[in-house]
Amino acid sequence: MRIAIASDHAAFELKAELREYLIELGHEVADLGPETADRVDYPDYGYKLAAVVGDGTVERGVALCGSGIGISIAVNRHPALRCALVSEPLSAALAREHNDANAIAMGARLTGIDMAKACLDAFLATPFGGGRHGPRVDKLSTPPL
Repeated sequence: MRIAIASDHAAFELKAELREYLIELGHEVADLGPETADRVDYPDYGYKLAAVVGDGTVERGVALCGSGIGISIAVNRHPALRCALVSEPLSAALAREHNDANAIAMGARLTGIDMAKACLDAFLATPFGGGRHGPRVDKLSTPPL
């Protein structure tokens, strides 16, 4: 699977560890930055991630910041993205099964490396359940104005 990963400075180290983990699992990984732990703004990297998931360049996205909240908000500004903030494997699996999430967000200050890997494993292994969830997911991309 082709997966994009992006972070802010607070999650720079977690991003590096997860990128290597994904490569070890056999995935093709697009690291969208940052390239150093110098201070950056999470929306910039959330928007980059959303763009490549949204246009189909990659199949899934992994967004990381200190809490996971800010970058998940940025990613979800894109109408084709369904980015779920997850903190354990069940929420990651349900995000895929019920919401067809195409990206997950995690907080480096809140989620350790082992839990982050477990979340990634659940996210990548779980298919979308379809059925009754399909029409609900469709509504997420076409909200009433």
